[in-house]
Amino acid sequence: MPDLPVPLDPVALTLDLCRIDSTTGREADASAFVVDLLRGLGFTVETQVVADGDGGPRVNVIATTDAEPLVVLSTHLDTVPPFIAPTVEGEGDAAVLVGRGVSDAKGIAAAMIAAAARLVASGERRIGLLFTVDEEAASAGARVANGHPVGARVRYLVNGEPTDGRLAAGTKGSLRVRLTATGRAGHSAYPEAGHAATHDLVGVLHDLLAEQWPTDSLFGDTTVNVGTMTGGVAANVLAPSAEAVLQLRLATPPGPVEARIRAIAGTRCAVEVLSASDPLRLYVPPGWSDDAAVMRYTTDVPYLAAWGTPLLFGPGSILVAHTDRERIPAADLRAAADAYVRLVGTLLG
Repeated sequence: MPDLPVPLDPVALTLDLCRIDSTTGREADASAFVVDLLRGLGFTVETQVVADGDGGPRVNVIATTDAEPLVVLSTHLDTVPPFIAPTVEGEGDAAVLVGRGVSDAKGIAAAMIAAAARLVASGERRIGLLFTVDEEAASAGARVANGHPVGARVRYLVNGEPTDGRLAAGTKGSLRVRLTATGRAGHSAYPEAGHAATHDLVGVLHDLLAEQWPTDSLFGDTTVNVGTMTGGVAANVLAPSAEAVLQLRLATPPGPVEARIRAIAGTRCAVEVLSASDPLRLYVPPGWSDDAAVMRYTTDVPYLAAWGTPLLFGPGSILVAHTDRERIPAADLRAAADAYVRLVGTLLG
């Protein structure tokens, strides 16, 4: 590999990445930008087609050196909608980046690229990079990447999500379900003339929200969020159909929770499982455990089981991710690049 032009500034790189709209389904331009950048830095870069998308194929990006990739730094290039162009508030050490993806997760990608360039320039070439698409929807990119032969040679996968600059001791599991109620339309003044699907759905939702779900000493409580609800045609019509999509954050495996949902729904609603993953304990190396914590969200990690022992670390707060006030201090991005360099050193040491 040629000598790399380092150090890269993760702040400037974050702004460049965040100026590209890569909301889920539109990742093509961001992937192309990363491919060109990494090839210019001397990495061997491969793209892996996941699906078609607006503006071109949606592809994962896999970058390696001329050595075996024992540690891979990985995060996702897609963001939730809507696209919010980046701005900078303040100056110097007090500067804060604001906009879609500055923390979740293009800022993390930038810090990883800056760290990888520094490591290679220092002579450490046993590293690689993996950037996926579709993490914010169904982790389709990670599912496809899991079959790539590079993954079988990796010892450690360092996944990046906003963890407030702490290693994660684990992540909660996830269960996403769709509830569908079917009724019979009729005049609302004569409820005996039909059947309101919305009433069935509301009843099931009430029971699910009132249920005592499993807890765990490490992962805490299982929580339920009713994300979307649709149904009915008019206030004076008994609703012929109704639907809700729920996301449960799991402290225990999904199987018994799914069974309980089906029992509560009974004949009132059909239950369709959209996705499910177990709670996951993550590796925390010696010397990094002082402030390790469980993250309540899920990541690509459950779908990258073939890529070695997983870790989770990234700058930024999950509390501002997916909001119109997503932001991250510039100093945190630079500190994250330093931390990735140290973490890789620990794992390879």
